Amino acid sequence: MPLPPPAPGTTRWWVVGGVGIAAAVAVIVWFGLASANALGADVTDYKVVSDSEMTLGYDVHRPDGAAVRCTVEAQDVRHGRVGTVTDLVPAGARSVHREVVVRTSARAVTGVVASCVRLP
Repeated sequence: MPLPPPAPGTTRWWVVGGVGIAAAVAVIVWFGLASANALGADVTDYKVVSDSEMTLGYDVHRPDGAAVRCTVEAQDVRHGRVGTVTDLVPAGARSVHREVVVRTSARAVTGVVASCVRLP
């Protein structure tokens, strides 16, 4: 049994729906590809050594094993930056664990990886 033809005057809505679905699929594919190539870092541990120093451990995840420059920050109780260090991670494995020492101007209570950038 064949399907009946669309009602007169609904062709425009079929076209609008088709274009909308195509745009949604394109956005989903773009988001999936962008996520697959994402560069990320996860803090695994930190230790406040003294009022002027803390150590921070973090894992860097990079899809292509490229060299990366990460900025690590020590923060005080008000989330103000009290210390910063730049860590250059050489090219190599896709995931790597790093430990850095951050010198601080006041007592830190936490540490974060502020950013990681792929190097050319």
